[in-house]
Amino acid sequence: MRLKDKVAIVTGGAGGMGQSTVLRMLAEGANVVVADFNSEQGAQTLALASSAGHGDNACFLKVDVANEADIKAMIECACDNFGRLDIVFNNAGVGGVIGPIWDVEEDEWDYTFDVLVKGVFFGIKHAARVFRKQGDGGAIINTASVAGLSGGCGPLVYSAAKAAVINMTKGASVQLAPERVRVNAICPGFILTGLTKSPKVSTEQAGAHLDGLQPWPDHGTGNDIAGTVVYLASEDARFVTGEAITIDGGLSAIGPDLWQRFGQPYEATMTKNRLNRGTTGEQTVVRDVKE
Repeated sequence: MRLKDKVAIVTGGAGGMGQSTVLRMLAEGANVVVADFNSEQGAQTLALASSAGHGDNACFLKVDVANEADIKAMIECACDNFGRLDIVFNNAGVGGVIGPIWDVEEDEWDYTFDVLVKGVFFGIKHAARVFRKQGDGGAIINTASVAGLSGGCGPLVYSAAKAAVINMTKGASVQLAPERVRVNAICPGFILTGLTKSPKVSTEQAGAHLDGLQPWPDHGTGNDIAGTVVYLASEDARFVTGEAITIDGGLSAIGPDLWQRFGQPYEATMTKNRLNRGTTGEQTVVRDVKE
């Protein structure tokens, strides 16, 4: 078990990627504080943990990550219940404001950044205080997004917030490296969770819609995220810090997807192969694709 006797906190841990990560961390031997604003889902997550035989290794705390007092209480909850702190997964998130920039109100911007950026800042800040006091390192993982890597991959304000998380991760990793505290981010693509699924459609319909949006033939799930987070939290990632790891089924590898934009068949479906010699004065060579 890669996290045996480690103590972890997962914000947004009562649903979606967070819940999957909580259950995976428990299976890997960790004690986990499930921190979430949704108490009902928190109780459901504890019930799942108990049914898997980990009832004594998990506890729930209602937390508003944009409230610093709540973050302090969350850190104290881990130390009081399990004696120390080893891992903080700053995962809580919302979609935030979605719309044209000329119509975004200040309070909508503030709400989005309060949850997605300030919440991560508070989590890093107070985890770092405990890790420095304990003196034996620690791991911080922040949830960013492929939306923070380039324009057009998500709503504008959400994307700006996730870009801030990526940059803050890198800066914090440099500051905390001398303390042997590793700080990394994950950048999920289209992951089927309550945040990406409309309540009006079934899980199967939502999954089918997400399939094919990236090169990998099926959509991502919370378990895909959990595996990467556990790796980053474990000693297997001892020398990994300051990274923003993309988990998107190849979505960002597509880049601008010029084939589709120009209305041409994708290379994998072409029946003719062309060798373009540019402006060399030599002709382009066209041949049938070999089967």
